[in-house]
Amino acid sequence: MVFADSGACRKHRKSAAAASPVTLKVLVAGGPGAGKTTLVGSASEVGPLRTEEFLAQDRPPAGGPGRTWGAAEAEGSGERKAATVAMDFGRITLSERLTLCLLAAPGQERFGPLWDELAQGALGAVLLADTCRPRDCLGALGRLRRHAVPYAVAVNGSNGAHRPATEAVRAALGLDAAVPVLRCDARDRGSVREMLASVVEHAMTAGAPGGRVNAPGPTHPSA
Repeated sequence: MVFADSGACRKHRKSAAAASPVTLKVLVAGGPGAGKTTLVGSASEVGPLRTEEFLAQDRPPAGGPGRTWGAAEAEGSGERKAATVAMDFGRITLSERLTLCLLAAPGQERFGPLWDELAQGALGAVLLADTCRPRDCLGALGRLRRHAVPYAVAVNGSNGAHRPATEAVRAALGLDAAVPVLRCDARDRGSVREMLASVVEHAMTAGAPGGRVNAPGPTHPSA
């Protein structure tokens, strides 16, 4: 027996699909020591997967091998103690229907080939810029452009830190007016969540590889 596929049935299926939760991949990119690991760790709802190694000239920080340095901590000492060597992974829920998988890509040039895998299927990316060294993220910026990943720039720093003017960041990185320049503190979960919501909205507007622009929009959390 063959059942007719009525318009009512088709409408029900579309409504059900529209209401289904969606998980999207967002890259966290930037130069070495920009705060990528710190950002993923502060935002993630699960224990983040970290792949850092201490730089050859540095000792592990106090507290034992399980203690990790983020760029925000290194800012206070003026040193960069560790670097991401593969990727950092975390997960954050922005709304009932939208969850983000965060992948922090390594900032060092020698790990560039990993980007072919990391960029595949990404909705978009946040390009994290250090307040003192914004041009350090130019390598990551070039890779995002080569892989056609929609991105927004986030200038990382605490409220008390000096932050360059938006136009100065645009000039340093050669950004056009369509690329958002945002502000965030990678150590503050609320700040990171708000910034990621803006990144997702921009990526959906700009259009991402894989045709995922019809995903549910994020809500801007207050904390």
